[in-house]
Amino acid sequence: MSSRLSIFLCLSLLALTTTLATTTKPRKLGTRLIHYDSVYSPYYNSTATTADRFRSAIQKSSKRLTYLETRASYFVASDDARARLVADDAGVQFMANFSIGTPPVPQLLSMDTGSNPLWIQCKPCTKCFRQSSPIFDPSKSSTYKNLSCYSPFCYGSPRDLCDSSNNCKFSIEYADGSKSVGIMGTEKLTFETNDEGETTIDDVFFGCGHDNGGLNGQPSGVLGLGSASISLVWKLGSKFSYCVGSIRDPTYSFNRLNLGDGVIIEGDSTPLELYRTMYFLTLEGISVAENMLKIDPRVFKRTPSGTGGVVIDSGSTITYLATDAYNSLSDQVKSLLDGKLERVIKNPKILCYKGDIDRDLSGFPVVTFHFAGGVELGLDTGSMFINNGAGGFCMAVRESNLNGLNLIGIMAQQNYNVAYDLFGKAVHFQRIDCELLEG
Repeated sequence: MSSRLSIFLCLSLLALTTTLATTTKPRKLGTRLIHYDSVYSPYYNSTATTADRFRSAIQKSSKRLTYLETRASYFVASDDARARLVADDAGVQFMANFSIGTPPVPQLLSMDTGSNPLWIQCKPCTKCFRQSSPIFDPSKSSTYKNLSCYSPFCYGSPRDLCDSSNNCKFSIEYADGSKSVGIMGTEKLTFETNDEGETTIDDVFFGCGHDNGGLNGQPSGVLGLGSASISLVWKLGSKFSYCVGSIRDPTYSFNRLNLGDGVIIEGDSTPLELYRTMYFLTLEGISVAENMLKIDPRVFKRTPSGTGGVVIDSGSTITYLATDAYNSLSDQVKSLLDGKLERVIKNPKILCYKGDIDRDLSGFPVVTFHFAGGVELGLDTGSMFINNGAGGFCMAVRESNLNGLNLIGIMAQQNYNVAYDLFGKAVHFQRIDCELLEG
């Protein structure tokens, strides 16, 4: 009898342990990322040429740099709403699908590590721009709630938090004068995942924009993945990761975004600094093959006035380096290619050659960014150069603005799973084929 009782107790304890392990398993949400110019995007333009996409990437990346430099400045407020800034279409690279409300309404938002609030267009519209997905109507959702202006999460200018009903006001202005104005609320989000079918998150803070002027044909809004307390990252824990494959291939379908403390983090880690809710890394040097370039490490440091430093970003296609670092890298590239390929000089600040990346750069050495902790980010030719559509290619690294912010763009991050641990203050780089990642 005692033997049976012992077996029963052991089985009961095992079942309880299994149940606890199941219920306490860290959460992970995964969804596919869609590049704005891919065939999977509702904004895909089949008539756009390689030259069109090259010009667009350069223009948008340049605007993105200016936006982030402004964000980093001591002379503007530290959050998007007070600074009257947000990543506009200049920052659109990758978009994520999810649904909002009950019943769920599908949305397509720009993923942005450089901003914080999640926001979408909402009915009733004083003015709404054209978008591919239905415009959300909070009055038809059983799970929508307005956010009180007295809430500690009311995100905006302290002088202008409340509307006539004491709801938290939402107001963001774009760099080009466009805007989104409305109120803050909470709502249920539904993610379609490869491994779980559907997963929901309750009471997510978001901006509900009713007056959205100056835009057209854009994603529904922005999925901010910055480090502010209002960001979706903290709602799910403190971790997220993304993996991006070939940006050149419009049919590539394995780009992924994962959110939550259940995110699998592998690869080497480098310290992460959260400053102005942006993600700063410590870059210590750059090498070409085995040759470490002669660059004063101070060009990678953030100054007491808030200029400079190294930001890793999802919204810029190309990478920007402060003048001394850019000159050193471009001189090395010239020494390898001049005399072998014909250089094209239309803009002296852009290093371009006639030829084909795959054919003419076979054997070109890997360019490696060396971060604190011995972490290396290797750029092969597909990450280091970009087709210009004029029978040639250009270096996908450009000289930064006068403020000298170094910006690690998404091309440099291709073929890596980049995982952010905000609580642990670290970024992990895992070289991998995105197709091999779990759900």
